[in-house]
Amino acid sequence: MKKHHFVLRLFWSFLLIIGVSCEEPKTLPDPLEAGWKGQPVCEVLKNNDELRVLKCVFNPGVGHEKHYHNPHFGYTLRGGKFRITDIKGTREVDIPDGYSFSKDSITSHEVLNIGQTIAEFLIIEYK
Repeated sequence: MKKHHFVLRLFWSFLLIIGVSCEEPKTLPDPLEAGWKGQPVCEVLKNNDELRVLKCVFNPGVGHEKHYHNPHFGYTLRGGKFRITDIKGTREVDIPDGYSFSKDSITSHEVLNIGQTIAEFLIIEYK
């Protein structure tokens, strides 16, 4: 029995280290479905058999409710200061213009623009 508990603890520690969300993604909206206080923040720029391109705009004080992302590449058109909450906790980050990021796994988070400027992102999702 003790070995079983050790294996479970090891498994959950591994998931936390690699940043896998324990929340089932199907219970969360995707980035297009998720908005902020009932209003959309993303629009589809392109959608075909290979990818979906979203443009997401965040005015000051506007966020993106908790949602999941499939594997994707992102690019910051206009950066800003954000509060991000994910499996690692809550932190504040300054995201510069032209910053790019990518994830090879399903992830989830919530963000809030706590800066004084409008921020814009492109999200390119692989199908």
